[in-house]
Amino acid sequence: MPAARPPGGVTVRRLNARDARALTTLPPAMSWIHRTWGGPEALARSGHAWAAFQGDRIVAVACTYFLGTTYEDVACVTVPDPRLQYLALDCVDALCADMAARGHTPSWTCSTSNRPGRLLAWTAGFRPEREYAHYAVGAPAATGRAAAG
Repeated sequence: MPAARPPGGVTVRRLNARDARALTTLPPAMSWIHRTWGGPEALARSGHAWAAFQGDRIVAVACTYFLGTTYEDVACVTVPDPRLQYLALDCVDALCADMAARGHTPSWTCSTSNRPGRLLAWTAGFRPEREYAHYAVGAPAATGRAAAG
């Protein structure tokens, strides 16, 4: 069960423009979190992201990944150390409250093989609506890697 408050030394709050640098210090494998916003500066300024800070270091962040007219899809990353401290859940809860205040419905999309993501979604109150197969072809535009053959 999540704690009523984050542990000592941790603050959960909405990101602002001054937090862009903290986003750039996330491990490289987590940089996808700000990609659809056009980078860390744009996400930090967006008003659509909440993070858990341990000092000046971001240890969890949840943001709107895709913004529609009715739905906002949630994305979340957590650095491995504090995963059991429920900090991602605190960020997701705050983000979903913002979405509801904007009159939008939070949604959650993740792979069926993403057990941690599915468990976090469930704990945050999301329930499966449908499962689907996702197909793609070609090289990813951002990396230029060749498609698997």
